Amino acid sequence: MGPAYVPVPARPVGELTHNVLMARTYLDPSPLPGPGQWADQDLVALTVGMDAPLVLRAYVNGMFPMPIADEVSDELPPADWIGWFSPVRRGILPLDGLRVPRSLRKSARHFEVTVDRDFPAVLAACGGQDREGGWIDEGIVAVYTELHRAGRAHSVEAWTPDGQLAGGLYGIGYGGLFAGESMFHDPRVGRDASKVALMGLVAMLRAGGHPERRLLDVQWRTEHLASLGVVEVPRTEYLARLRRALALPQPRWAMPPDWRTASLGQ
Repeated sequence: MGPAYVPVPARPVGELTHNVLMARTYLDPSPLPGPGQWADQDLVALTVGMDAPLVLRAYVNGMFPMPIADEVSDELPPADWIGWFSPVRRGILPLDGLRVPRSLRKSARHFEVTVDRDFPAVLAACGGQDREGGWIDEGIVAVYTELHRAGRAHSVEAWTPDGQLAGGLYGIGYGGLFAGESMFHDPRVGRDASKVALMGLVAMLRAGGHPERRLLDVQWRTEHLASLGVVEVPRTEYLARLRRALALPQPRWAMPPDWRTASLGQ
C-alpha cells in the first residue's frame, strides 16, 4: 500500500482563530488519512497544494508536509505535489536530554536569544538558495507566515551583541507539541548560533511545565541532531506521546531569563 492521494478543500482563513484551533475536531485528520490508513513507510499521503488549516491538522495528527514535485516528476503529472510524512522512526529531543558541551555553554554567553522577534528573517534564512537540499519554497513561506500570524508558527533567534541575526529555528506549536521545521546559522557571525537557539527553545518549553510530557519533534534523527541528544522512537510511540502533549497548555512564548542554565535540565 502506497501513500494516499487526497484533494485539498478550500477553507477560510478564519478557521485559524485560536478558539477553532483548539477544538477537539482538529484531532480528526480528514481529509488526510489517519494512522490506520498509513503504509509502512515515511510518506503517507500526497496532495496537490496545501493550506494553513490542513498543515496544522497534519501536525496535530502526527504528519508534516514537504514539497516533492521534483522527486515525483517521472511518475506523476506536473503539479505542486506535497508529500505528507509520518516517519516510521521519528526523531525527538527529550527536554532533559539536550547535550550542551562546555564549548557551547561558552558560546551561549555571546548571544541574545529571543522568540518571534523576526520570524520572516528566520524563515528566509532557513530557505536560503545556497542550502543543499533546500525545500522551503514560496508556498511553504506563505503557509507558515499565515500560521505565524495566527500564533501557531514560532521562531527562536540568536543575535550577536551588535544586533546581527546569527542563527535561529522555527516550527509549529500546539499545546505541549513543538514541531521543529528547520534551523540555520550564519557562519560569518555565529558558528554555534543555531545550537544556542535550540538551547533557548528547550529552556522555554521546560518553563511551560510538565517537561516530561512535552514533545519536541525534529522529524528525522540525523548524525548532527544525534550529537545534540536527539533519539528515535517508533511511530506508534510517537503518536502516543503526541496525544499526551496536545493535552497540555502552550508554553509562554517568551525566553526565560535563565535560559542558559534552564536548557540543561537543572
